[in-house]
Amino acid sequence: MNLHFNQSLAKNYNSQAQKIRVLSEAWVKNNGYCPNCSTQPLAEFANGRPVADFYCSNCNEQYELKSKKAKLSNVINDGAYKTMIERINSEDNPSFFFLTYSKECTVNNFLIIPKHFFKPDMIIKRKPLSITAKRAGWVGCNIDLRQVPESGKVFLVKNQQVILRKKVTQQFQKTLFLREQTQQTRGWTLDVWQCIDKLDNKFSLQQVYAFANELRLKHPDNNHVDDKIRQQLQVLRDKGIIEFVSPGHYRKLY
Repeated sequence: MNLHFNQSLAKNYNSQAQKIRVLSEAWVKNNGYCPNCSTQPLAEFANGRPVADFYCSNCNEQYELKSKKAKLSNVINDGAYKTMIERINSEDNPSFFFLTYSKECTVNNFLIIPKHFFKPDMIIKRKPLSITAKRAGWVGCNIDLRQVPESGKVFLVKNQQVILRKKVTQQFQKTLFLREQTQQTRGWTLDVWQCIDKLDNKFSLQQVYAFANELRLKHPDNNHVDDKIRQQLQVLRDKGIIEFVSPGHYRKLY
């Protein structure tokens, strides 16, 4: 995998944003592959398709690319709020590639967050543009990556080190069980998983119970939060995300 952008492709563009779009999309087309089935290369959608750039011709996974100079932040600026919400709630919502690059136009990090980790509350509505703006009233959004469990961040390149393709596909496929859940059930699984992320590798049921108030705020219609916590721990255990060590004690497997 070549980690350098082919800068000659952008010589006819004046806008820096256009240059980066051309360079990053060309890089993914030439170096990227489908994290689900390992097919290479990825196919490109026609320009102008909302919230999608690439797709896999073998398994039909869809991917949207977000590129940024320097570090990957926890909150990513994105496009129209309404469009994003509609797409992540649709049956063919895309997974997201995030690419960070250096001032020398070298890829620092390239990762994917599979679509089943996205929830509506991760999409933060921005203030409408002022009446003096060219697109007055337009409402954009941000993507809050802090709500994604660490296992949901699948690196293909990390700190300029290429990750073995086999490891990438294994990590991607290990979380596909989330697609079998309803949106409500998946929300509970991800919320409990995120709580576990904040704990040490070995943790207790009582430590997870400590997040009950936080979970109650996210799920105000549920009056049995402790029961729900135990249920989701069993789901994560059955799917190989955590393992049972002894009564009331668990260990992470990621």
